[in-house]
Amino acid sequence: MTRTGEAVTVVHGEQEVFRRTAHLFESATEITCAANDLAGWGWRHGTAGGNAFGHTPTHDSRVRKLYRSSALLEPGWDQRMSVIRDLPGAVDVRVTTEDVNETIILDGRVAILAGSRRAGERSYSILTLPDTVRSVESLFESAWRASTDLDAYDAQVADIRMLAPRVLDLLSEGVKDETAARTLGMSVRTYRRRVAELMAALGAESRFQAGSRARELGLV
Repeated sequence: MTRTGEAVTVVHGEQEVFRRTAHLFESATEITCAANDLAGWGWRHGTAGGNAFGHTPTHDSRVRKLYRSSALLEPGWDQRMSVIRDLPGAVDVRVTTEDVNETIILDGRVAILAGSRRAGERSYSILTLPDTVRSVESLFESAWRASTDLDAYDAQVADIRMLAPRVLDLLSEGVKDETAARTLGMSVRTYRRRVAELMAALGAESRFQAGSRARELGLV
């Protein structure tokens, strides 16, 4: 653990950040959270795959979760959304095609920023200086306003999510569009549109970049 002034504390590893913030999660009534994938913030009591918010909200809570669109293609997406939608209180989920700064803000008073991963451990900055927290909150609000409501986006990508593994496999194998289209039983025009939609969902500007991001997410 490294302390950088009284208003910023940098810690290493999920267990340490949870130990230092568990009481804040338990008492928080307004939580905003941004994540690039399902693994982000998926810990509870220092274990992976738990409650993405680190606590169980009350009926008076307001929780907002902003995901990067590529998270919708991950195998555990439907299960995660089922858990989130069953949480008490007001829970809103939105989706963006842009990279997000992985952040949690608690009651507008504390911000936790996820940093880089080194030697298997990720660093986290815990911010308490009011002006700094407001700046982080402002960035989140800007990304939130530019994002799309989950229900609207989920309907748009339902077919993409179903076809994604097969399309990604064909792309990774370097199969020509005409052959890939025949394999999937669609026209070349439709196949190319599906590839373009998949690239957009992954936030990729090229097929190569789409393949790289898909590998990072374990989709291929």
